[in-house]
Amino acid sequence: MSQNAFPPSDSRRSGVVDRRKEVDALKYHGTTTVALTCSDGVVLCTDTRVTAGYLYIAHRRGKKVHQIDKHVGVTIAGTVAEAQSMIDTLKYYSNLYKLENEKPIPIKSLGRISANIFFQNRYYPFIADFLIGGWDDIDNNVIYSVDFFGALTKEDAVSTGSGSPVAYGIVEDQYRKDMSVKQVIPIAIQAVNAAIKRNAGTGDGFDVAVITRESGYRELTRSEKASELAALPSSSRN
Repeated sequence: MSQNAFPPSDSRRSGVVDRRKEVDALKYHGTTTVALTCSDGVVLCTDTRVTAGYLYIAHRRGKKVHQIDKHVGVTIAGTVAEAQSMIDTLKYYSNLYKLENEKPIPIKSLGRISANIFFQNRYYPFIADFLIGGWDDIDNNVIYSVDFFGALTKEDAVSTGSGSPVAYGIVEDQYRKDMSVKQVIPIAIQAVNAAIKRNAGTGDGFDVAVITRESGYRELTRSEKASELAALPSSSRN
């Protein structure tokens, strides 16, 4: 039987309280990620600012969208080291599944693995939120959201991070599930760009990944991102 089956000791309870205070202190610190399903794929978009402490800018080109396999990607919000460790774990299980079954791992399975790991560590939680999106034969175009206590939800449009309230304002106004990838990319960029302008913890730039059945995982190049940004309404760029 695992140790998690027993109530935590007094010393461990103290550690839990301290860790949850740390979670409360960090939960409003910066990031904005957006994930949207489309009629022909999934779009993932994030900002690139990395903060430390009380919004000290530690890095301006942090990578918050990652490829897990050819058919799936993930966005991260939270503590970088813990999120990177989880990404490595998901890549391991994805490769293992492919070797054993000779086919890509279902997106829901990656979501469940993430949720189980987060839940198992709930007394000393990983401070990270994951959006896992891609294409498979079971759900077609799908996104799963996983928080740091292990809650797993299937979403059509979702945002995480301190800038998410701003991003949701754009998404809920403009997004429709029946839109194509080409139509949704500008909405995702506009949502993150709005958060960059209005949230101190979000900033410096953005990354966009697109996952489709035909092309798999692909990130927009610098020139593609510049073209998409230039095509936005002037009020959204400035």
